[in-house]
Amino acid sequence: MEKPASSTQHPFGYTLPFLFWIALVATGQPSPVNISDFDALRIGRKVWQNESNGSIAGLTAWNSGENFASLGIGHFIWYPQGVHGPFDESFPKFLAFARQRHAAIPDWLNQTSACPWNSRAEFAAAQNSARMRELRQFLAHAVDLQAQFMVARLQQSLAKMLDEAAPAERPNVERQFARVASMPHGCYALVDYVNFKGEGVLHSERYRDEGWGLLQVLEQMHGIEDGSSATREFSNSAAAILRRRVQNSPPDRHESRWLPGWLNRVRSYNQNS
Repeated sequence: MEKPASSTQHPFGYTLPFLFWIALVATGQPSPVNISDFDALRIGRKVWQNESNGSIAGLTAWNSGENFASLGIGHFIWYPQGVHGPFDESFPKFLAFARQRHAAIPDWLNQTSACPWNSRAEFAAAQNSARMRELRQFLAHAVDLQAQFMVARLQQSLAKMLDEAAPAERPNVERQFARVASMPHGCYALVDYVNFKGEGVLHSERYRDEGWGLLQVLEQMHGIEDGSSATREFSNSAAAILRRRVQNSPPDRHESRWLPGWLNRVRSYNQNS
């Protein structure tokens, strides 16, 4: 499917200067994680492929059994008015990020903080409405802005994870993060997983007091080699954490139906696969 032009060429007028620094708490020295404009957009498109096969229609979704819409290349969560859930609501955060960068956002999105569709049935019935078409157009032309938002979330994740981790675990979490981030494919894996399953710092995102976010994946890693060894271990650890989540999940959620797709996704983190 032909994809729309990226917003770096669009009159929204934002660009992607993806050179950022993540503070290493243990050493007090910054560790550079360099992501070029090209690699940032490539990561964004890979996440889009993972979430909805890179389709325009997949930019606006509401999955069966869920009480929220999933929007954009990263399927950012958006709850209806009065609806609350255990998962981090990321679509309003993306809109705030877009406003800070002076993106052209549809007027109606600036007039509501909650998803205007109250159920999956309402959402499906509105698929061809003017609002839904405008929403898809906005998201299709803002692929690189969404990629920038996901990378910015990764920027903030290390400090959050170190705050949450037990003091004895912090050096290892920091070390494993740096191992995976040392190569472009590892940056993709980190960006995708933190967007996919969160940082692992919210206690509401746990079953039987065990989380499934990036923190938990890194805590299970203990290798020392960089390169493909790091991404392979990250892939295997992510798969183990997701299997544990399904085992711990409430039976009425039937999460085992999603596990094959989740495992296929984290296999893509293994550079040699």
